[in-house]
Amino acid sequence: MNTQFLNFMLKPITLACAIALPAVTQAAPASEAEVEQMRAELKALKTMMQQYVQQQNSLSANLAEVKAKSESVAVQASTPAMKAEGLSLKTKGGAELNVYGNVRADALYQSEGGSAARLYNQISSVPLEGNGESSDRLKASLAATRLGLDFKTPTQAGDVGGKIEVDFLGANDTLRIRHAYLTYGDWLIGQTWSNFAVPDYMPETIDALGYVGGAVKRTPQVRYTYKFDPATNLVVAAEDSKDDSSNMRLPALTARLNHKFSDTFAVSARAMGTEKKTDADTETAWGVGLGAKLDLTERTVVKADYYHVKGDSSFVSWANLGFVVNANKDIIDTNEFDSISLGITQQFSPQWRGTLGYGYMKADENNSYINAFSDKTKINKELWQAWANVFYSPTKPISLGLEYVYGEREAFGAAPNGSTKGEDNRLNAVAMYNF
Repeated sequence: MNTQFLNFMLKPITLACAIALPAVTQAAPASEAEVEQMRAELKALKTMMQQYVQQQNSLSANLAEVKAKSESVAVQASTPAMKAEGLSLKTKGGAELNVYGNVRADALYQSEGGSAARLYNQISSVPLEGNGESSDRLKASLAATRLGLDFKTPTQAGDVGGKIEVDFLGANDTLRIRHAYLTYGDWLIGQTWSNFAVPDYMPETIDALGYVGGAVKRTPQVRYTYKFDPATNLVVAAEDSKDDSSNMRLPALTARLNHKFSDTFAVSARAMGTEKKTDADTETAWGVGLGAKLDLTERTVVKADYYHVKGDSSFVSWANLGFVVNANKDIIDTNEFDSISLGITQQFSPQWRGTLGYGYMKADENNSYINAFSDKTKINKELWQAWANVFYSPTKPISLGLEYVYGEREAFGAAPNGSTKGEDNRLNAVAMYNF
């Protein structure tokens, strides 16, 4: 009921009662007690009406407040939100767009190491001792700065997703594609991490290319994921391995079985098969891999990754050439190797964490393969690297890191001075702003 109307009606009712009271007392004489009783009832009626008016006023105020809050929520819901993981927008085509990336500055001081101007890992080609060593050098780069876009479009048949991510680690620090793919249901089409050479089980490093024993391979592919249950899935893919030494006729076929034994222990078993082809010959290359991640505590994580590969050098980083040919382009023999990486990461506090890591690669001593090289110092018998790093985040978007790495390569052939070993000895630093 309208409170103004109640106030309007209250006054004449009270006035009428006041007029009627003397009239009643004149028409029918009443005792003093009856008169007082009528006055008390009139006063109670007036009080009750006033309380009712107050209740209606309070109810109206509450309704106005609820309406204002509802309008505020509606306005907020229609406004694009700034999320923690990036800027959430809508594209012209109706897709939800999320922008992310980082600004990254890398620097290193190289006591001994690779001669290339690029400051990232060059363990497989560091100069042998006493043979044009690259010593006491300072290098810096912002080429690992990254920009990414995530897309998602709701449809009647389910969400269609996509990603585009680029950095500047192309030739001469030019823009290059890291990831570019679409997803629909259990399918993925485009370029992303290889299904065989995944980085998930590599110990954390500052080096943008990683260290020996691991792989950071991205390939164009068509991938399908089949989920057996929430803890187990099988991923199969046909990939372009981007092997410049081979004339690709068929894609590489890869398979990866992922299983979580618990929330703290996960493993990944992988397999790869591919054809290597020249103008005159073909050979089958294959590989297997096994990765594991174990959370020892809430702050301590252990990672391990292992590969055995024959005939291929395109998937696992730092390997010798996968196969060798003669003058007629016939494949003489293939390289076969094992590699492993191990590491432990400790979260000391919300701002501090650190990692100790080790990587190793060993090639089989296949004389037929080795003797096909005129310069045997270019192919490696063994590679290893060990590193220790610490990261500090003074605030969430900023990450500062410092890392020391030492490694060696042992070649199958000796340099003129008899040396077969090269050294990688450097201190890396990084500063990142993540957005």
